[in-house]
Amino acid sequence: MKDKVFFDTNILVYAYSDTEIEKQTIARKLITECNSFISTQVIQELSNILTKKFSKSWKEALQTIAESCKNNRLHINEQSTIEYACTIAEKYKFTFYDSLIISAALQCNCKILYTEDLQHNQIIEKSLKIINPFI
Repeated sequence: MKDKVFFDTNILVYAYSDTEIEKQTIARKLITECNSFISTQVIQELSNILTKKFSKSWKEALQTIAESCKNNRLHINEQSTIEYACTIAEKYKFTFYDSLIISAALQCNCKILYTEDLQHNQIIEKSLKIINPFI
């Protein structure tokens, strides 16, 4: 069975972007081929970007959200996710929101976090590898 992977918001954003075709291709391939997870935070951030940056309607955003939840498993951020994020933020000196993504990925037992926002190849908590798929 394939390792579990977690997608940061930017992976989904590129999957729906019409301006970054190379990154779009990579993101869509990852989504299609991976045993992937996203969190409620990712959906919230994606919704904001779709409506603000891409000027999509809320109806279009809702369709994208539904598709994203269908193509990836959805982790619901709970109190334990938030508390663990605080621990990660303190230990690694990450922002709270980056730590919340990492916390969710760890709670899903993912081996890889795909993102372009953190240090490529860094290992978190001896189990989660940060990968920037665009380099």
